[in-house]
Amino acid sequence: MTKDELLQCIAEVGYNVGFGAKKHFSTYDIVEKTPGWISFISMAFGIYALVFDSLSTKFLSSSFAVLGIAGLYVTLYDSKKTDYEKSAVKLTQLFNELEKLYRHAKTADDIGLKNIEIELVRVESDYYQHSISKQISLSDWYAHYKFFWQHQIDWIDEQKKFRFFRDKIPLSLLVLLLMMLISALVYCFKVNFYLCRLF
Repeated sequence: MTKDELLQCIAEVGYNVGFGAKKHFSTYDIVEKTPGWISFISMAFGIYALVFDSLSTKFLSSSFAVLGIAGLYVTLYDSKKTDYEKSAVKLTQLFNELEKLYRHAKTADDIGLKNIEIELVRVESDYYQHSISKQISLSDWYAHYKFFWQHQIDWIDEQKKFRFFRDKIPLSLLVLLLMMLISALVYCFKVNFYLCRLF
């Protein structure tokens, strides 16, 4: 393997390990914080509903029932919360090792490159061993934010050359936003159509 190929390979593994670490941290954060936020919002809503009669509608009440069900879904992951945290910490350590390997590979000779290649195989094996495949919903979106906007990934970007819409924004989020935009335009068009017919 040439030096350029090895640098590319380390960056690929670095991306997988770094994003995996952030995905585990995202699941941990969601499981840790969401029930508290749901409780706070529900109690605040309940208190304001005592004061303002307009908050005592069926729609708002059913919305908070759905929010409660979402809280139950999140608590299914509560028993493995510490496993996600431990995996995230281990994957972050592996990510940091990969960055060091990348920096050493840039100046290494042929023998050094062979040793780095062996280390890369070990780190990748550790990554697979410590990853948890089942992650909570929306952890992917949160992981994108954590990885691309909070993490120092310049060394990976040096090889992968991330693009904003292609890499930094989740495709499912773009599809959702596009569907919402189309729905809003259709709704506005219908409203305008009916207004025009009135006049």
